[in-house]
Order: sequence, then C-alpha cells, then structure tokens
Amino acid sequence: MSGHTLFSIGEALIDMIPTKSGCSFAEVPAFSPRVGGAPANVCGAFTALGGHSALLTQLGDDPFGHKIADELAGHGIDVSRVSFTDKANTALAFVTLGADGNRTFSFYRNPSADLLYSAQQIDPAWFDDAFALHFCSVSLVESPMKQAHIAAIEAAARAGALISFDPNLRFPLWPDHDALKKTVLDFMPKASVLKISDEELAFLTGTEDIDAALPQLFTGDVQLILYTCGGGGAHAYTRAAHAFAQGQKVQAVDTTGAGDGFIGSFLWQLARDGVTRDTLAGLTASQLEEYLAFSNRFCGLSVQRYGAIDSYPTPAEMNL
Repeated sequence: MSGHTLFSIGEALIDMIPTKSGCSFAEVPAFSPRVGGAPANVCGAFTALGGHSALLTQLGDDPFGHKIADELAGHGIDVSRVSFTDKANTALAFVTLGADGNRTFSFYRNPSADLLYSAQQIDPAWFDDAFALHFCSVSLVESPMKQAHIAAIEAAARAGALISFDPNLRFPLWPDHDALKKTVLDFMPKASVLKISDEELAFLTGTEDIDAALPQLFTGDVQLILYTCGGGGAHAYTRAAHAFAQGQKVQAVDTTGAGDGFIGSFLWQLARDGVTRDTLAGLTASQLEEYLAFSNRFCGLSVQRYGAIDSYPTPAEMNL
C-alpha cells in the first residue's frame, strides 16, 4: 500500500528574476528574489492541486533561507524536515529571460547549504507514508547531498514508493559534462518514472530519435517515461503503451518552473488515481493521454505568469 505524501529531495534556492526580459545579463537593471529550485517547485505544483508534499533539503540560516521556508510553508508545503546550517549560505540563481520567455542561469552555489545536507539527516521512517520521492540531477554533484539522495531513494523504494527522476540538466553547475552524463545514467535505473525533455535526449542517449532511445531509457526499475517537447507537446511511454498530447498554444512570459509544474501535476494525477509502482506499467494509452493533456494545460497557464510556484494554477483554474 503506498502512502499519499510526495517527498522531493534536492535544492531549494532563490531565483533572482530579472525586472526586464529580452536583454542580456549585463543589461538587466534589477533582479527580484523568487523562491525556486526544481524539487521545491514540484512540491509546489503537487500541493497547488490539493496534494500533500514535503521537501527534504537544507537552507542557510540566513534571510534568504528563512524566506524560502516561510514561503513554501505559506504554499502548504511541509517544511518540517528542512534543516538550517550556518556552515554555508542559501543558493542563488540569477536568471535572464529571452524575448520568448526562455532562460539562462548563473549560479552562486560553491558550496551552498543544500549541498551539505547528508545521508545521516535522512530518517527512513519518513517514507512510511510516501506516495513518491522525486529528485533531479542538480544536487547530484559530488557532495554530502548526493549521498543523502542515495539514502532517501533506497528508503523510499523499500517503503514501496514511486521514484520519480527528472534529470533537469543544468550544465553550468557541472564543469565536467561527462561526469554529469555518467551520474544521470547511474541514477536512472533507480527511477520508476523518468521525465526527459527533447533538449536533453541527445546528450543522454546519443540520439535525437526518442523511439531509438527508448531501449536505453527503459533501464532498471523504469516503468514510465515522460518525454516533453516544450510547446510541441508531450509523450508518455510504458513498455506496452504510447500516448501523445498537444502543447497549449499560449504566449509564454516566463518558462521558469514549467517542467517542474508538468511532472508535479502528473504525479498528482497518479496519486489521485491510486497508481502505484506496481500498477504504473499497466496504464493505458487513453489514461496516459488524459494525464498528459492535464499537465500540458497546467503548464500552459503557468508560463503566462512570472515565477514558478507563484504561477501554478489552482484547482478551480484547472476546473477540478
């Protein structure tokens, strides 16, 4: 029996969002601090729809760290397991936005408080009520946080939870791109749900053809692959079924957190319908198409607003 809480492990940080878009980094007049970090965003999407989520991370015992914890709690995310440290500062990510809403990043994180989060801080009993554990690759650089991921993934898997992995590649954080690729490929078999974008496919598999890549991606415990193509829609694959749903035709102002909103809202639907690690592989094409269409609509609303968690639609806006 799986539980009902979505746990997410990894970085929570401050996204410094530019007050002006469509210009270079040097031309941005000012930045506005917004709470971000992919694992926190995924919790935000899950909770925005009425789910229960908990974040596992460490923040600096500084004003930005307390801002993050307070805002996440204000969005209904369980922050009771978030730690604070005076050994490092909260991570910052300065973002610039192109005219199309797409982003470039500059990170201040060497090391940041989240990277000092250790395996010893993970309590396996947390996962007794876990529906799923979600993680990304940003926090898998060699650090105590990488070991914390391994401990959490093992504990959540033993508890019967779904394991969800969105590589969410951030090349500026990895001086060695071969190490990034190896790390993602090492963690991939631990996941039951794998989300990958069209921009990441060739780097990880050596091919831009998703059909040719699928045999490499269905590795280890992977039962469901979500392949997102931005405005071009999204695909879902089990070993037995394939579904596709068109993207929403909208004017994007800020794509920050869009991919996180997609996976967070997708996981929420799985939780709502009682899908478990053991029943994932049996999802039908029509079920998958319905889930994809819902998550595409969720993202379509999100990218028309600034920020990540702040931009996620409510149940009423999703006609729930």
